[in-house]
Amino acid sequence: MERIQIWVEQLITACGITGDAVNVVTHIVLVVLAILLAALAGWICRKIVVPATLKLTAKTEAKWDDVLFSERVLLTACSIVPAIVIWLLLPWTFFDFPTVREVLTRLTAIYITVMSTRAVIVFIDSFKLLGSGPRSARQQYLYSICGVLKIIIIFIAIIVVIAIVVDKNPTTLFAGLGAASAILMLAFQDTIKGLVAGIRLTNNDMVHIGDWITVSSAGVNGRVEDISLTTVKVRNFDNTIVTVTPQTLVDGSFQNWLGMEQNEGRKQSRKIYFDFRSIHLDDDGVANITKFRQHVEQWLRDNPKVIAEKNPLVRQAEASQGGCCLEFTFWLYAQAWADFEHDTADIMEYIFAASADYGLTIYQQFPSQ
Repeated sequence: MERIQIWVEQLITACGITGDAVNVVTHIVLVVLAILLAALAGWICRKIVVPATLKLTAKTEAKWDDVLFSERVLLTACSIVPAIVIWLLLPWTFFDFPTVREVLTRLTAIYITVMSTRAVIVFIDSFKLLGSGPRSARQQYLYSICGVLKIIIIFIAIIVVIAIVVDKNPTTLFAGLGAASAILMLAFQDTIKGLVAGIRLTNNDMVHIGDWITVSSAGVNGRVEDISLTTVKVRNFDNTIVTVTPQTLVDGSFQNWLGMEQNEGRKQSRKIYFDFRSIHLDDDGVANITKFRQHVEQWLRDNPKVIAEKNPLVRQAEASQGGCCLEFTFWLYAQAWADFEHDTADIMEYIFAASADYGLTIYQQFPSQ
């Protein structure tokens, strides 16, 4: 680089520039050369190195290299290269202006730290795509770990930037943080609890992205869209978005409908109360409510909407002041919310209407006049 300085000074002198102007023009030319070299290095990375790397990873059968060395990761890393070139050339570019050189060196170092942090975060985010599927425990675990790693990286970057500004060794600042560990634990307590709760959710295979969950205390009834370190985002069936903490799911109780969706059919159970005064024996000595119960049970077995193999049941539940109670339990093929409710309504409406054919009266409490 010193030879380039001498060559630039000789070239400027040959152009007829003399005196103090030689030094000023020399610095200007060196600054322009440094900018051009930095731009050239960035162009080489973006136009040559990145395409070559992508072609190389595309030829392999492994998936991990396509994810970890994706175009987004590589382009983010390329943004650091021009700054590194500038940082290396600053001592020779401003050799006669130490104050300017020192200020620009620190600013460039801060920029390199910030962009390196951004590149590492993008690289860490790419790990989320290595899961085997949207419901895999492996992917949920990666989400939690990636969240912790990003917090650690950002924290380290902040310390390094502060060290650059105050011109101190970063290790000295890290050593001084030991006394402030209690404060840091207090500041990041929600994050730590979220990490522990997220690991518990993953290890116990309690919830996955795409699951239908119900949390009565939080007004949640919908599909899980995202699970992060500190939040679980659920889209309710009315398209409202509800976020709860993993700690809420672990400490409280919630209902996961995954088991129902993975198995054939969906269970329904309804009760109807009949007026005791409408129950009587027929001529053959069998009670009309007995005949009605047997008829409905057989009708449910023959109904194409009902899973006969799961043995539909009509049983007499405990009677009350509302009358004699019959409970109807059956499994429907339909699992979608609208189809399930419509099929249930069709069955119950038939039962309501058929009860009159057996002389039964459904109990109904009339409002007082």
